[in-house]
Amino acid sequence: MNPAFALSESPLSLIWSSADLAGLAAGGLPRAPVFAAGDVRPVAPDLDVWDAWPLACGRGMPVRWRGGELWFALAAPALDDPEGRHDLARIHHFHRIEGDFVHLGPTFDDGFTPGSREWSGSALYEDGLVTLYFTAAGARGEPVPTFQQRLLAVTTLLAADEGAVFTGWSEPVELAVPADVIYMSRHDASGQVGEIKAFRDPATWRTGEGGQYLLFTASSARHLGRHNGVIGCARRRLDGTFEKLPPLVDASGLNNELERPHIVAHGGLLYLFWSTQARVFAPGVGAPTGLYGAVAERIEGPWALLNGHGLVFANPEAEPFQAYSWWVLPDLSVTSFIDYWGIDDAKASEKPAGRMHFGGTFAPFLQLRLDGETATLKDG
Repeated sequence: MNPAFALSESPLSLIWSSADLAGLAAGGLPRAPVFAAGDVRPVAPDLDVWDAWPLACGRGMPVRWRGGELWFALAAPALDDPEGRHDLARIHHFHRIEGDFVHLGPTFDDGFTPGSREWSGSALYEDGLVTLYFTAAGARGEPVPTFQQRLLAVTTLLAADEGAVFTGWSEPVELAVPADVIYMSRHDASGQVGEIKAFRDPATWRTGEGGQYLLFTASSARHLGRHNGVIGCARRRLDGTFEKLPPLVDASGLNNELERPHIVAHGGLLYLFWSTQARVFAPGVGAPTGLYGAVAERIEGPWALLNGHGLVFANPEAEPFQAYSWWVLPDLSVTSFIDYWGIDDAKASEKPAGRMHFGGTFAPFLQLRLDGETATLKDG
């Protein structure tokens, strides 16, 4: 690592407030297109899939693998109540080839990771080595799922044998531990959707000088309360450990969960994206479920909200729960998963019960257009 990098300044936090979103409705919300029935294609029988990410190079582009790409996603057995999948979540891997996802199986053996569940992360391919960053939720063997979260990394080599994918994972290494100074160390809260505190979704960013940053979803230890979501940041030291830094985005007072943050370089700028849901905004805000983002010349900032308010696009008006967990690739294509679709009700404030409207599979890719501080969806 370049020694000069270790002396660089800490990132400047972007404060995201209700004032930034005040004029959102007046301008007309950018919306994703409505899915058709043919878009909903289960990836495997009796399996729900969500929160996907590719095996990518240091700049975030999927690497070529066996004529296609290697992807990871959370998966669980299909339940009568799809919301129960979070308590059974495991990381699985998939072969994306000619636009289709082929299920390959669970990524880890039972009992390998220290949590009772595995939650989202990212994957890096560098010098022949695969590093998988992920979240361990709860504790292995616990009788009832808890919500304590840990950021972990494991490594392996890709197998040469066509029948295998990995040669065997290294033991998990914890990347950073919250200490109630910048980021909250307790994550259970009420355990209700939207009220779970966070230390999850690790993703890395490599600078041109060879430095490495770690991004993650977190909760502020400096602004306690129901809505204290932040995009956390840590910087890799010369000894390989990570130094926790102030958050890149601080939404205290506005939002509880800024999920799956990641950075894409485009046009000489850095674009930071995250997903969030309408129900985790503070009362009275009225912002939609969607993909949000900010832009800066360098990771240290200063960051500016895309489109002046942060929203890149929302779900369709009559399909407020259609998709979630968007991930932007360097070619500006956007993946997500199909959540609850076919509702056709713009006034719906709660997800419908049961499986009738649940997708639980990969969503059609979308395509962005980025121009400075402006982000839009491409038509078609």
